[in-house]
Amino acid sequence: MTASGIYVYGIVGGSHALPPSAAGIGEPPAPVRLLPVEDLAVVVSATYPGLRARRRDLMAHQNLLLALAAAGPVLPMRFGMVAPDEATVLAGVAARRGEHAAVLERLDSRVEMNVKIMPVQDDLAALIRADPVVQRIREETRRRPGYEANVRLGQAVAEGLRRRAADAAALLPPQFAGIADDMCPGPDVEGCVLNASFLVPRREEGRFRRVAERFAADHPDRVELRVTGPLPCYSFVAPEPVPARV
Repeated sequence: MTASGIYVYGIVGGSHALPPSAAGIGEPPAPVRLLPVEDLAVVVSATYPGLRARRRDLMAHQNLLLALAAAGPVLPMRFGMVAPDEATVLAGVAARRGEHAAVLERLDSRVEMNVKIMPVQDDLAALIRADPVVQRIREETRRRPGYEANVRLGQAVAEGLRRRAADAAALLPPQFAGIADDMCPGPDVEGCVLNASFLVPRREEGRFRRVAERFAADHPDRVELRVTGPLPCYSFVAPEPVPARV
């Protein structure tokens, strides 16, 4: 693998050791090392020309961060952050050392859990019973059937399912009070009425999942729920901790 800059995985405390299985991106996997910066260290490896978001490298990046987090807090970089040289990395981290140390303290013994909620798509009868708008358009379609009427009914059904799911989804975040330390709304995802990440103490991961599962069981005709995690705490750090290119 021909080197093409310094690939940056994240920032850890200066006493943080690399896990025995530490392996970086590339084929074969690049050796991972620590660059000390006062009381911090930056987790880096060589990179290679033409780096792309291949599944192999995405998983190597995430698995390394998760292995590091098992031994202490990690300020994670998103995939694909490459600095031109070590001097750039060291200067960038040193300039914001206090900020990075504060973030590491906040992330200590915590993980990110992501929740996505989608509308249930197969319970039309429940929607018709509960939604007067859909009831009205359905009756109009029965009286005056046709292509445009069917399109209008389909749109009303989709919007009704989304409204029901969104109304239910708004009830979930408060149920994580006392479990999650913070919540960060995620970007819009097609088909989702909620995409949010939660900063959760590692010891509370099981309780977090149970609350989510109970919520899904209480609203089976409204929502489909997906919990992903534990994840590196990408959503709870400032962007671009070191000067780099993506």
